[in-house]
Amino acid sequence: MFAKIAIAAGLVMSVLAATPVAAADTIYVIRHFEKEQGENPALTAQGRANAEALAAMLADKGVKAVYATATRRARETAEPLAKRLGLQVTDYEPNDVAALVSSVKAGKGAALIVGHSNTVPDLVGAFGGTHPAAIDESSYGTLYVVRDGNSIVEQITISSAPQQR
Repeated sequence: MFAKIAIAAGLVMSVLAATPVAAADTIYVIRHFEKEQGENPALTAQGRANAEALAAMLADKGVKAVYATATRRARETAEPLAKRLGLQVTDYEPNDVAALVSSVKAGKGAALIVGHSNTVPDLVGAFGGTHPAAIDESSYGTLYVVRDGNSIVEQITISSAPQQR
């Protein structure tokens, strides 16, 4: 009888050891903020202010990784939070969602992912959230919060006060 219990306990321990502990449990996905015109544009002043507002909002949310595409506008959206938390922004290929999902899920703690109007809905879906509607090219500032094991996606609007002119 003791041998059977020991074997069962060993099997349970091996399963637990194979399961990552505290894997990324909350994924924050957002489109980059307002951008200038041109090829690989920077953020506008409003976009930079909104990136700072996002950083302030997520500063105490346990974010352990920050991802962005290699575009200037996506990196400028991600950098204020990464800097505040002492992290590096990790580039990802928007065409390789499977690699991004694998990397994020291997991490511990929450993660921020900055994408684009044509990638954010698919990213939310890839992390288990209900796929949101398409994002209009003129729409900025919706943060999608996907929690592990829950397909319900919380949407939060990020907006700093308008700039004085």
